[in-house]
Amino acid sequence: MENIKFELTASMMCADYRNLEKEVRDLDESGIDSFHIDIMDGRYVNNFAMSLNDLRCIRSLTDKPLDVHLMVEHPLNTIDLFTKALNPGDTVYIHPEAEYHPSTTLQRIIEAGMIPGIAINPGTSVENVSMMLRIVRKVLVMSVNPGNAGQMFLPYVRDKYDELIAFKKKTDFDIYWDGACSADKIMEFAPLGVKGFVLGTTLLFGKEKPYAEIISNIREMKFD
Repeated sequence: MENIKFELTASMMCADYRNLEKEVRDLDESGIDSFHIDIMDGRYVNNFAMSLNDLRCIRSLTDKPLDVHLMVEHPLNTIDLFTKALNPGDTVYIHPEAEYHPSTTLQRIIEAGMIPGIAINPGTSVENVSMMLRIVRKVLVMSVNPGNAGQMFLPYVRDKYDELIAFKKKTDFDIYWDGACSADKIMEFAPLGVKGFVLGTTLLFGKEKPYAEIISNIREMKFD
């Protein structure tokens, strides 16, 4: 099989916050492609995660792209706070269910010079977001319920990837995996057309190996 290229992004809510600067620099030097920033408001999901100040800190420490995943109610109300803290070309994902008029929020993201994306929950069908697939450039598929790290993969989500890959032939967007991302999932789904994978506690953080070794091992995996 030909060489398969895919992106790796670090889920920074799983990082060691005793020394966030060192975490960012180590991951950057180890070859991570981007940094995934989970913003939670305790309302859309029953958890609080990273803050606007965390985002600003990480943005100041790396030239790599940031992928900002807004798990908040009515993101249009605060979207300017986040886009002003980012660089042009960074990605902002919203959850369509969290907004009355998600296309308005996506347009605001586009006008700010960011890459517009939607995150699809396990219980959300592709059919329900099909119109938005024509205007976004990235689709983040949640293979676990949003809000917490360390969850188990939900097998029924597998069919959603098949639907999105088929839909991708009609329009232009990239598919990304978020949640319980193990090496076998990359092996299975990268060849099918999933462009990137968010790495958390399953594969990257909390291990007894340096980030450089883990990332190198992932990139050197042999596909059948």
